[in-house]
Amino acid sequence: MDLFTQATELGIQTEFYDGQGHRRVTDAAALQVILDAMPVQLRRRWLQGPVVIRRGEAARTELCEAVALPLRWTIGSSDGIIAQGESGDRTLHWPADLPIGCYRLHLTDATQSHDEAPLIVAPPTAYSGSFDRCWILAVQLYGVRSARNWGMGDFTDLERLIDLAASLGAGGVGLNPLHALFDDRPSDCSPYSPNSRQFLNALYIDVEQLPEFSRERFADVEDTLAELARAETISYATVAGLKWRALRQAYDSFCADPRPDRAAGFAAFREERGALLLRFACFEVLRHKFHTPWWDWPAEWRQPDDAQCEKLRDGEDGGEIGFIEFVQWCADEQLRGCRDSAKRRGMSIGLYLDVAVGVQSDGFDAWNERVAISRQLGVGAPPDPLNTAGQDWGLAGFNAAGLEARSFEPYRAMLRASMRYAGAIRLDHVLGLKRLYLVPHGFRADNGAYVQMPFEALLAITALESCAHHCVVIGEDLGTVPDGFRDRLAAWGIWSYRVMIFERDGNGAFRGPDAYPANALVTFNTHDLATFAGWRSFADLQFKRSIGIDPGESDDARWHALGMLGDMLRHQAIERDDFYAVTKFLTRTHSRLLAISLEDLLKVTDQPNIPGTVDQHPNWRRRLPVPLEDIVAAIDQPALQDATAGRGQQR
Repeated sequence: MDLFTQATELGIQTEFYDGQGHRRVTDAAALQVILDAMPVQLRRRWLQGPVVIRRGEAARTELCEAVALPLRWTIGSSDGIIAQGESGDRTLHWPADLPIGCYRLHLTDATQSHDEAPLIVAPPTAYSGSFDRCWILAVQLYGVRSARNWGMGDFTDLERLIDLAASLGAGGVGLNPLHALFDDRPSDCSPYSPNSRQFLNALYIDVEQLPEFSRERFADVEDTLAELARAETISYATVAGLKWRALRQAYDSFCADPRPDRAAGFAAFREERGALLLRFACFEVLRHKFHTPWWDWPAEWRQPDDAQCEKLRDGEDGGEIGFIEFVQWCADEQLRGCRDSAKRRGMSIGLYLDVAVGVQSDGFDAWNERVAISRQLGVGAPPDPLNTAGQDWGLAGFNAAGLEARSFEPYRAMLRASMRYAGAIRLDHVLGLKRLYLVPHGFRADNGAYVQMPFEALLAITALESCAHHCVVIGEDLGTVPDGFRDRLAAWGIWSYRVMIFERDGNGAFRGPDAYPANALVTFNTHDLATFAGWRSFADLQFKRSIGIDPGESDDARWHALGMLGDMLRHQAIERDDFYAVTKFLTRTHSRLLAISLEDLLKVTDQPNIPGTVDQHPNWRRRLPVPLEDIVAAIDQPALQDATAGRGQQR
């Protein structure tokens, strides 16, 4: 069997058209790496794949001709068998009263041959939200400047942002991913390149709010803190050095004389997060001990082993393991406090959290899920008008065979961690639920291949967790969108993500309010695009050209876009031509959720991130020009209230 035939059987699409309409064929050498990176996929005898059942709908599964009847089937979970039966037909009709959950289906035919697959019983749709139409304030939390923080935004700043947003009529605050990064690599600051999506970035902890923290022991850092406060960009190395020192002091104090309530809270957290928390703490200890990627560690540590982890905690590394668990508890406590503040303010969304599409291959999640995550391949995107060379984000993503073998538990766990304190989440690059564009390490981004994913099963799991947590799910469905993809998302109640800059017809005219679907988040831009001030001033085009990047747009095209914007606003009888005018237009769309960027309200010209740059631009390091304490005065509140009339949070 040749490479391309083998790839086709495994759901790998080696020939496709990119976002520019060019036909692409994956190179044989790149394809071989992709095939070698995939886990062994068990060949099914009679089933096509995972079985998906939606409550309230008649459900049946067709088996192939090879099955010898009669057929016995059982549906099992970790708690035992929940249903079983026998059929003399190749069409299996499932009971209507199966409980919602994810199970294993086992089949045995008359010849005693076996087959099995995940079976998912899902709600009819994902959670649809308890609000009609509202808006959220979108913020890059790290960039928040305040009189009291230690050089970057933290969870106390978030609490104050919640108060600010509520006072402006917002239904929530939208944030960049809060995933755990690497404590010893502070310059790797992209929130979309995490160590783990299961845990939190400790640098968002406000150490001064910890009862165990002693400011007297940090009198020597006042000058450094003052310097951090004045800086235009974040010095992550300095911030991390100070915060980790403070966290260690707090932990030492906690161990020496813990308050009963704090000791009980920590114990409850460790009990709740269980083996996963211990694994994460052990991974961090081992990473610092060996100073190499986990695949180069001693053989006994190249994959997690709970018994080994317990021994490590009982040994000389127990204190360090306890410290890492303590830090995660502190982060969790403070984020939960933010969630509770939003609830007290009656916010309909509360926290809207972003979920990265993948993880660093040498991080915890890739170590913890060696079967379900492919570390040798990078998730990316083929060439398109905005990124003509294609993109390789350098992130390891899930693979279909591994997810099915694990009954989708890794994906469920990721969703649970993200939904823990959120009223809504955004799945970055949600197209990855249907197919992932994978680039082998060492190859150019335009030499990848699409790999098919178990789309319906992942949608069902998303709906299941969404309803369990009462959490709206928005899918970032931008880029090269397959035919029918958005329709399937909508059918499962997963919302679309509509960016006004892209919502234009073939002549460049902006689409009217009626073109936006109701179950969608609408926004003017994203963190990877120009701010409104930068877009109007051509700052993004000028900067990209200055560093040799093709911006994908000419000045003439931008002038045309500005003219089209003016035409649309006049057609809507909107007299202003500033960002508040754009906000008024977006308020009129049918979309139930509107995100308004704080950078746009503050007229910031520079965007948070420019894809394709590393050192040429301060990605994820730019601080807001206005301190948190002065933001209200810097915003034209009457204009904002007028622009968002009809979406304001009822208080």
